[in-house]
Amino acid sequence: METVAVVWTAAVAAAGLIYWFVWVMGSAEVKGKRAVDLKMGSITRDKVQDKYKQYWSFFRRPKETAVASSENVPAFVDTFYNLVTDIYEWGWGQSFHFSPSIPGRSHRDATRIHEERVADLIGARPGQRVLDVGCGVGGPMRAIAARSGADVVGITINEYQVGRARAHNKKSGLDALCEVVCGNFLQMPFPDASFDGAYSIEATCHAPRLEDVYAEIHRVLKPGSLYVSYEWVTTALYRADDPDHVDAIHGIERGDALPGLRAHDEIAAIARKVGFEVLDQRDLARPPAGPWWTRLKMGRIAYWRNHLLVSALAFLRIAPKGVVEVHEMLYETARHLTRGGETGIFTPMHMILCRKPPLTPNAEDGNPQESTS
Repeated sequence: METVAVVWTAAVAAAGLIYWFVWVMGSAEVKGKRAVDLKMGSITRDKVQDKYKQYWSFFRRPKETAVASSENVPAFVDTFYNLVTDIYEWGWGQSFHFSPSIPGRSHRDATRIHEERVADLIGARPGQRVLDVGCGVGGPMRAIAARSGADVVGITINEYQVGRARAHNKKSGLDALCEVVCGNFLQMPFPDASFDGAYSIEATCHAPRLEDVYAEIHRVLKPGSLYVSYEWVTTALYRADDPDHVDAIHGIERGDALPGLRAHDEIAAIARKVGFEVLDQRDLARPPAGPWWTRLKMGRIAYWRNHLLVSALAFLRIAPKGVVEVHEMLYETARHLTRGGETGIFTPMHMILCRKPPLTPNAEDGNPQESTS
C-alpha cells in the first residue's frame, strides 16, 4: 500500500509540474498564446520546415540577396511572420518591439509608456483616423487607441496576424476603435489624404527601400498631418571594417527578415526626399533611457525552459516539425541584438517625427497647394 501511495503521489506531483511548466509558465505575458497552441501562422504543419529553409536561404546574405531581389522581400517577410508570430506572442507578448527599461517598472509598463509616447508625438485625439504601419498583432494599436481615443487602422502583410489582432481587439473591448487590414505597406489600399496621423514602430525596417514606404505614408496622410517612426538603424559607432560589428549586424538582419539595415544619418534625408518636413529626430535608446536589451539577457533562462518545452512538443508532434529550428534562430538573433545594444552600434528606436506640409493658397489662382517651406 505504501508503494502505491508513493507512486500516486509521484504521479500527481509530475502532473502538477507539467501543468505548471506548460500551461502556467508556458503562456504569453498577457495570456494570449500558450505553448501547446503554437502554430506557424497560415503555413500547414507539413510545410513548416521547408518554409523555414527557404526563408533562411533567402536572408542568409541580407544585402546581397534581399536587396538584389527586392520584389521577393514582402513574400519572405510574410513567411517570417508566419514562422515567428506565435513564438513572439507566447514568449514576448502582444507588442513586437523593444522599449527602454525603466527602473522599478515592469517590461509591460515600459512597453506601454513607449507606445503612448507615439500618441503624444502625433497629437492623436478622439475623432481622428490614425494609421499603424506594420501593426503586427496590434499591441501598440490598442495602447495608442486607449490613450488617445482616436480610431486606429493597422496594416500588416501577414493574414494570420490580422486574425490575431482582431481577436485581441475584441477581447480588450477596443474593436470599435481598432481596425486591421491585410496589405503591403509599399502599396497600401487606402485613398490619398485619408488619415489624420500615422506611426510605425520598428516595422519599416522590412522595406527594401525606405523611400517607397515613406512615400506611401506621405500619400495617405492629410496635409499638415504628423508621422512618427521608430527605426532600426546602425549608429555612428558602427564600423563597416570591424568584423565583429559586421557579424552582429548581419546576424540581426538574417534573423529578423531585414533587407539590410540603414545608417542613422540616412533617415531624415529619405523623409525629406519624399516630401516630409522633419521636425525632430533622436535615438530614444540613449541615456538617460535604460538599456533596451536587458530584457533579452534576462530571458536566457526562459529561453532554455522554452526550448526544452518546444523540443518536447515537437517530439510529441503537438507542435509542428521545424518549430525547434525557428526557436533556435530567434535565440541566436537575440544574441546578436544584445551585442548590438551593448556595443552601441545598433538601436531599434531611432525616432523621427515628420509632417506632411500643410496646404497654402496659390497666390495667383487661389487653389490650395502643398507648402514647401
